[in-house]
Amino acid sequence: MASTTGTAPPGAATAGVRPDAPPAPDDPASLHVVPTRHYARWAAAAAVAVLVAQFVHGLATNPVWEWGVFRDYVLSETIVQAVWVTLQLTAYATVLGFLLGTVLAFMRLSRSPVLQTVAWTYIWVFRSIPMIVQLVFWFNLSALYKELGVGIPFGPVFWSVDSNSLIGTIGAAVIGLTLHQAAYAAEIVRGGVISVDHGQLEAAAALGIPRLRQIRRIVLPQAMRAILPTAGNEIIGLLKGTSVVYVMSIGELFYQVQVIYGRNGRVIPLLLVATAWYVVLTSLLSVAQYYVERHYARGADRTPPPTPLQRARRFTRTLRAAAARRESPVVPLKTLGPLGGSR
Repeated sequence: MASTTGTAPPGAATAGVRPDAPPAPDDPASLHVVPTRHYARWAAAAAVAVLVAQFVHGLATNPVWEWGVFRDYVLSETIVQAVWVTLQLTAYATVLGFLLGTVLAFMRLSRSPVLQTVAWTYIWVFRSIPMIVQLVFWFNLSALYKELGVGIPFGPVFWSVDSNSLIGTIGAAVIGLTLHQAAYAAEIVRGGVISVDHGQLEAAAALGIPRLRQIRRIVLPQAMRAILPTAGNEIIGLLKGTSVVYVMSIGELFYQVQVIYGRNGRVIPLLLVATAWYVVLTSLLSVAQYYVERHYARGADRTPPPTPLQRARRFTRTLRAAAARRESPVVPLKTLGPLGGSR
């Protein structure tokens, strides 16, 4: 007699239930799942796609762009030299501005009221004055000081030189850009420093680590994560802000473009040349910022996400593997034995 308490043999149907019976109404398997319809999202995407297509069509068909003129000037020697001048101004102002800004930031964080007051006043003044005003002021420094010299304060001067011969046009532009940039860099660095937990400094002081080493090895590496995004944005803004030095007749990118279209009257294609170069330079700075931020994020993110280059390599390997699988011969199942061997 079969046992009534034993389990049913494999493959046996449940008693009282037909194998081909439909699922019960309350069974989850009977529910028909319908994906969410994002009609507004689709409409917005379609509208954006139409606008982009219209813009691209206008670039390709509007004769006012004069792509032939753009092609003739975009890599011309004059424009390339102007781009080099723009890069030089950006590099000098960035390095000197952030060096001075770092000093001002730690002066503001100092316990000395004199240093705090001087740093705060500097930042207040140079953030209040427009950059173009500062550049014109430094360009006309010789009208205020005929000579610059070294000597005893309020006493005799041992060595002096004419202001015009000491500070040329490029020098005045670098000084103006640097002093303007230092005011903003000081606040960027100060914000990054105060974002570091103060307890780490207390622990370092308890271990007898010198103050300068605390700043160099503990504070700044951690503060860089907060400093870099804003600093990168500021450097990109400085790159584009160098176009202001056209008031000093310096041969940077925007000034040279103005000179060229002032001679031939091709305003739109020459402005497009300047735009293309600014886009390229900004893109390169953005890529550099991405990798620098990734470098300083290693302490907080043990497994950083793959870079775009790594993703591209992974995608290429996936495509190659899929192509290799398609090209490999497929053995028909009827040629295989019961255990997978050939007959």
